[in-house]
Amino acid sequence: MPVSKNADISRHLEEERLAGVVVHNGLAYLAGQVADDASLDTEGQTVDILRQIDALLASLGTDKSRVLSVQIFLTDIGEIGAMNRAWDAWLDAANKPARATVEAKLAVPEWRVEMTAIAALK
Repeated sequence: MPVSKNADISRHLEEERLAGVVVHNGLAYLAGQVADDASLDTEGQTVDILRQIDALLASLGTDKSRVLSVQIFLTDIGEIGAMNRAWDAWLDAANKPARATVEAKLAVPEWRVEMTAIAALK
């Protein structure tokens, strides 16, 4: 994973406007993750996003048991049940993160879910 460093801050997966992950002081800040397949329903998009989060965490040598906080953005809060089905199947019940879920318009109309997360490194 290409990395740019600024003293004690490292930026991974940089794009034109953002870094996919920023690491500082033992914490990894994940940028908003959206489904690779926007044709999926809310539950399917959530499964895809959580898979991506797992992969990002693994690339940093950590895992979901170290996730401290997650912010979830749904285009339709009425779909929270579908999102929660995927979330509950993924969740490490012994290490639940703090979480906020809100309804929001997302940048691409087909996206139903977006998530950001903060995790502690090992």
